[in-house]
Amino acid sequence: MDLTFHCPHCKQELAVDASATGQTIQCPTCNAEITVPQADITNIHVNPIASSAAAKIERHFSVPVRDAPAEILIATTKEAEEPVAADGPKKMKLRVIRHTDCIELGRDRYEEMVGNFLNRVGEENIISITPVNYTHIDIATQKILTDYAVQVIYRG
Repeated sequence: MDLTFHCPHCKQELAVDASATGQTIQCPTCNAEITVPQADITNIHVNPIASSAAAKIERHFSVPVRDAPAEILIATTKEAEEPVAADGPKKMKLRVIRHTDCIELGRDRYEEMVGNFLNRVGEENIISITPVNYTHIDIATQKILTDYAVQVIYRG
């Protein structure tokens, strides 16, 4: 059970275990020494999770160790590039390479992937290269982030 009360000096709400009643503690906000008040019906709160049966079961989990690389669970498809006849006219194409898409296992491969793409297209087929800044919402943190990309217009 948790005992909640306010610091008499700075009015910061504090929560301690009910067994700390009568003990002297230091307020984490104002550093004043205060005595934990007696528990009564108004300042006792039961944490439903701590008192549940699941909280009382001790579990020990282990992470599987593999000798080989793990299998790919989500397959990514390669962009289908249309074959171009050697003697026919080449169509104009657009490719945007985002920095976010080039981070793999914490390793930034943006420059490597842009370089590989430009080498594959060939200098004679590149029409323009434009840097792009954009914002997006990060799914994990629900924050708006600013990132960058490169837009390449080429004949292919």
